[in-house]
Amino acid sequence: MPRQPSEQVRTPPSAVARETPAPAGPALRPHPSPTTRTDGTDGTAHPTRTTDTTSTTDITSTARPARTPLTPYHRLFAVPGARAFTLGNLLARLPSGMFSVSAVIMIAGSRGSYALAGAVTAAGLAATALVAPWTARLVDRHGQARIAVPATAFALLGSLALLLCVRLGAPDWTLFAAYAATATTPNTGGMSRARWAHLFRDDPDAVHTANSFEQAADELCFMLGPVCAAFLCTALFPEAGTLAAGVLLMTGVLVFAAQRSTEPPPQRHPRSASPVLSPGMPPLLLGFLATGAVFGSMEVVTIAFADAHGHRGAAGAVLALQAAGSCAAGLLYGTLKPAGPAERRHRIGLAAMTLTMSLPLLAASLTGSLAVLAGALLLAGTATAPTMVTGMALVQRRTPEGRLNEGMTLAVTGLLGGIACGSALGGWVVERFSSTAGYAVPIAAAATALILSLLISGRFQRI
Repeated sequence: MPRQPSEQVRTPPSAVARETPAPAGPALRPHPSPTTRTDGTDGTAHPTRTTDTTSTTDITSTARPARTPLTPYHRLFAVPGARAFTLGNLLARLPSGMFSVSAVIMIAGSRGSYALAGAVTAAGLAATALVAPWTARLVDRHGQARIAVPATAFALLGSLALLLCVRLGAPDWTLFAAYAATATTPNTGGMSRARWAHLFRDDPDAVHTANSFEQAADELCFMLGPVCAAFLCTALFPEAGTLAAGVLLMTGVLVFAAQRSTEPPPQRHPRSASPVLSPGMPPLLLGFLATGAVFGSMEVVTIAFADAHGHRGAAGAVLALQAAGSCAAGLLYGTLKPAGPAERRHRIGLAAMTLTMSLPLLAASLTGSLAVLAGALLLAGTATAPTMVTGMALVQRRTPEGRLNEGMTLAVTGLLGGIACGSALGGWVVERFSSTAGYAVPIAAAATALILSLLISGRFQRI
């Protein structure tokens, strides 16, 4: 029969000890209580020490230890909402590698001019370099969801306008205007990194793992985006790549923005100046510009090399191997605990990039084999992701509080500008000399980034 509330139950002391929550630390070990025993010789009661019925096992058995994550990445995605915003971000990030390829195929197929297609995409890149930092500044001030959704919708209208202008045979200048409107596309990779930095603001190791994952995601989208765009445009119809990219972009941003619990709070009135003026940022951004030239020149030169050897269709797969090597290295790097100052690790990474970028030149000049070149590019990519992860960590550290999205977007803008310059320079070397000689451009660009990193403090520093 259950006890009534009016009953007074007298609880023995040992039961109280069992029900009382045990304090943490050494107090978990119970203190033995004195009891009495009767000596068998004189019958006198003597105090003795015996083990209390409440054992350590009894107290601690109810406290289950927390499950240790299998890898650092399990720890990231154990955060509520992390998987959802990552899924949305990946959907929104994949089109970044689709729009330009789709535009080139669509414009060149309709107008019969690759020069016009290249000029239109270059103009869009220049517009992005100007507009993207302002969009990121609005994101910092008013919040990701409030700015990213309308900015994406406006950019999507620009893509649809480009599609209609090409389809209806509008004047060439309309193509430039329409594609320039896509410059409002928010930097979804930067917004995702900002969320990780907010969620793990007191855990630099977790932020390192998150940055490594984001870099691997960048490489994955770089591999899959152009392939998906080329397949859709050729297998279906020329506008299919642009339409599919637009749907993915809008869907991904909506899913990403809906995860409000992980969104960093807006800084409506930041007291700090622009990240460009922060100490150490200008040479770092110039380093990103030089690093972008590595990627841009490598892409153009590899396409030219494959074309010169009668395998132009295999150029995409060969370049994907470089991204695969970088993706794998980035994921592995995220499981390691960074050692030493980030500035030193960044310089080491740039030095490794300079050395590994010589592998494609050696493969092209000594063997002339596309298969050997593919292996060299796979190895060359392994130095990319760790260097980029450390570079982004430096950007986050040097960006003033409340301007994180703007700071990372400036770094991405530097990369995009470098890609454009590297593409132009690589193409010029290929036409003036040869595709093999073009592989010297990535080496020179990586060496330039290394020198800029060494000169950050105004003088050479020891590595």
